[in-house]
Amino acid sequence: MKKLASSPLAEPLANLPPLRGVKLASLEVGLRYSGRHDVTLMEFISGTTVAGVFTKNQCPGVPIDWCKTILPKGKARGLLVNAGIANVFTGKAGLEAVHNCAEATSKMLDCAKEEIFIASTGVIGEQLPYKKIIDKLPVLYDQLNENYWPQAAEAILTTDTFSKGAYIQTKINNETVTIQGIAKGSGMIAPDMATMLAFVVTDAKLPATVLQSLLSDKVKTTFNAITVDSDTSTSDTLLLFATGAAGNESISHPDDEKLIDFKNALEIVLRNLALLVVKDGEGASKLIEITVEGAATCDSAFKIGMAIGNSPLVKTAITGEDANWGRVIMAVGKAGEPANRDTLSVAIGNVWVAKEGSVLENYNKQAVEEHMKQDTVQIKVNLNLGSGTSRVWSCNLTKGYIDINGSYLRS
Repeated sequence: MKKLASSPLAEPLANLPPLRGVKLASLEVGLRYSGRHDVTLMEFISGTTVAGVFTKNQCPGVPIDWCKTILPKGKARGLLVNAGIANVFTGKAGLEAVHNCAEATSKMLDCAKEEIFIASTGVIGEQLPYKKIIDKLPVLYDQLNENYWPQAAEAILTTDTFSKGAYIQTKINNETVTIQGIAKGSGMIAPDMATMLAFVVTDAKLPATVLQSLLSDKVKTTFNAITVDSDTSTSDTLLLFATGAAGNESISHPDDEKLIDFKNALEIVLRNLALLVVKDGEGASKLIEITVEGAATCDSAFKIGMAIGNSPLVKTAITGEDANWGRVIMAVGKAGEPANRDTLSVAIGNVWVAKEGSVLENYNKQAVEEHMKQDTVQIKVNLNLGSGTSRVWSCNLTKGYIDINGSYLRS
């Protein structure tokens, strides 16, 4: 696949220092790409716990099935990721690939097969030449070290134009802990859990049940609140690992007050990664932030926000820097949620252009026009029906999206 120009919204990779309890390595196997790394291995210390959320697409990849099967055990010693071939719609051969990769990795890391998580991303329908991966496992193992986060962040990419990472430090009961992660995602982004691939690691000591509760909660306002093109991937995987190397006091309940700071920090890391995915949306040149207020319920507000964010007419208007607020009203009305045109208000860039069913003739059009030229365009809707609120993020739609996806298999 040819190298794509970086997104105009690209950000430098965050500082990703060594994290206690995990080592990484990546290398070029040549599954689909040449001249770049495409397989990544993470090794976690004994006692590492894990949580995960996965795509709700009904035609998932084989790695999804494997991870969902072993996740209830709550233990992880390794993660093996390949880019270029998704191992989706590959039948028994795909299942064989996952089991053999997990088996070979477990022997190398001296752990149970069920402690090895597998993730794949790339083209659907092509068989994964897994023997190439297994042959390179000894080399990967020899290269494992604590400083390989930047290389791993790049090795998991497909149509992405820049590497994505996030890092934060916080405390659990006065003990400093770190949370950091990497993600990939650019197209086929409309999460129904998380989206794309994301791997987050903390050195906090937390049981798997607590970890899962925290992840399932915080994904709602982060990865589940973004969309690029309304298509939910077959390979969406978000895994959260806790190595326990920080040695903090063990916490047995997700509502423990000692976890307040950790919860906030986890949400920040997940949101930062999610927004980087939207900023790298295929062909995107603008980030769209949509706030919905006054809806009948928060769930209703979310659905309305996603209807706006997924509307091709809204997305193309923003590409043209055209403040066509009528398209926003259209999207609200098509969402299938409670709405009343006579109570509906719309703002662009904090300037109300319509209030309670009527356009404001004297609104500051110059301010709105200037806002439409910014890299981030803000849309706010107030339905004035209830107390439901939600915030979602999307990106605009350009010819670049067609260029990328019109030749994906040939590139």
